[in-house]
Amino acid sequence: MIEIEVQNETHQTQERLRFAALPRIGEGIRLLEPNGFWSSYDIIDLWYQKAEYGDVWVPYIHVRITPSDEVSEPVTMSKVQPDEQQEIVDQAKTIAHILNGHEDAQERGAVPFSKV
Repeated sequence: MIEIEVQNETHQTQERLRFAALPRIGEGIRLLEPNGFWSSYDIIDLWYQKAEYGDVWVPYIHVRITPSDEVSEPVTMSKVQPDEQQEIVDQAKTIAHILNGHEDAQERGAVPFSKV
């Protein structure tokens, strides 16, 4: 595993992450957003800096959110009005009643299910 310093231009943050391989400039990676959702990021720069200890060079990458992910917002469900909710419940009951009737008829052998 390679520990890489990731500098996020979009959120102005810096963190160390472990990678199995060093990503290249122009490649995309997925990072966890502060809001808990995953987003795509483009690698816009890669460089090495000498570590504070020994003769070790630490890789750094500079990332920016992919333009197509920049405008995406989490999808929220719209609230259903009470009248609409009751209509949905009534439709579900009707469908369940019809299906139960067809299952009973199919068990008796009266009506093949495929012809309904």
